[in-house]
Amino acid sequence: MSEIKIAITGANGQLGKELRLLADAYPQFDFFFESKEDLPIDDEKKVSLFFQTLKPAYCINCAAYTAVDKAETDQQTAFKINAEAVGLVASACKSQHTKLIHISTDYVFDGNSSIALKENEATKPVNGYGASKLRGEELALRNNEATIIIRTAWLYSEFGNNFVKTMIRLMREKESINVVNDQIGSPTYAGDLANAIMQIISSRKFVPGIYHYSNEGRISWYDFAVAIKELIHSHCRINAIPSSAYPTAAKRPRFSLLDKTKIKSIYGIEIPEWKSSLIRCLNQLKKSEV
Repeated sequence: MSEIKIAITGANGQLGKELRLLADAYPQFDFFFESKEDLPIDDEKKVSLFFQTLKPAYCINCAAYTAVDKAETDQQTAFKINAEAVGLVASACKSQHTKLIHISTDYVFDGNSSIALKENEATKPVNGYGASKLRGEELALRNNEATIIIRTAWLYSEFGNNFVKTMIRLMREKESINVVNDQIGSPTYAGDLANAIMQIISSRKFVPGIYHYSNEGRISWYDFAVAIKELIHSHCRINAIPSSAYPTAAKRPRFSLLDKTKIKSIYGIEIPEWKSSLIRCLNQLKKSEV
């Protein structure tokens, strides 16, 4: 058993499950996967005791409140999990000299840019979820200087609920669907993000700060849906609509393309193009359906 322990919080989410799949490829590390039931990160006593007992070298915090629309009416819970609890985890990490990797979101931006967003761009969330995640970033960096924050976008995988799986289901059920075509970004296959995180840890070169990670490319949600349709050979008709025709409780940023230069230059990470990763994910889903 390795002495280098890695704790993963929120281990039953999309990213946590992808990290679990990778664990066997990293025998030099000892992984501890903690679900929200095992380790509720908003429980200060449990968090403190967990880190005192385990003393991990690294913590990957995948735990989050991700119900974007619900966060508009339940901001108290969103801030409790995405902000205050992150501060608790960061403090507990600092007390045990644990390096923290915390996952954040493109929703910290207002979406008014037209060029890929760098890590030092001004933040200005347009919804409660984004505001809660931004506060979490601030508390993580304040409470533990040995913190890396990775902002990601449009996360999907073969696990949990996400856009790709929703589109596949709708394309099987309906003759036509509407998808917004005026929100621009790039999706992130959780398997690729998990790989990038493990590359960072394996490098033993821990450079604290904020990093951006998503797959390469620039598309709209409509483009994403069309690619899914083509790859699964669906006959469903996809109609491009403006965001104004699909009102949601939480406003979405219109543009959230992330600039990944920093993570590529510091860690030498090669980022796959979005479509090749989508094909890999769809192949995994096909295997799980057999």
